[in-house]
Amino acid sequence: MTEPSPALAPLPWPPAPLPTARLLLREPEARDRAGIVELFTSPEVGAYIGGARPREEFERQLPEVPRRRPGLLVVELDGAMIGVVTLDPHDSGRLERLQPGGGARELGYLFLPHAWGRGYATEACTAALDWLAAARPGTPVALTTQTANTASLRLAERLGFTEVARFEQYGAQQWLGVRVLG
Repeated sequence: MTEPSPALAPLPWPPAPLPTARLLLREPEARDRAGIVELFTSPEVGAYIGGARPREEFERQLPEVPRRRPGLLVVELDGAMIGVVTLDPHDSGRLERLQPGGGARELGYLFLPHAWGRGYATEACTAALDWLAAARPGTPVALTTQTANTASLRLAERLGFTEVARFEQYGAQQWLGVRVLG
């Protein structure tokens, strides 16, 4: 009998909190609710992801204790939530040729505007990818961003993603990069 690929086994979740030089990546907690509301209702944050969510509606839908779910990590700086990093299953057929049968992940990240330009996204994404590489060596990871989002394109390059496709979605040209974790 053949052993399944480590990339196809269930992802062990949650990881222990992941400390970096300046940050802590961890599961969401009740104290993160206000920051999560601010993050997802910010017009600046929503500029390249289809727009900000309406604040009242989002607050009504968000539980008092933000939902913990596999793949979602809060990024904390000095005890305060400044963003999120996600390692979600990649659900499109675009990566099927890289990981037949599934198992690929998609790296996502959102940070509050006051945290932009300080290297936090690079630091947090690197920690998440390092953890995933240890938990799932050989896993292909996708990163998608609008081509107009030059800061995200630079981050993708710093993180070692290689462009595999461009496509139209949400009324804008999207960039898809992939990195296979070693």
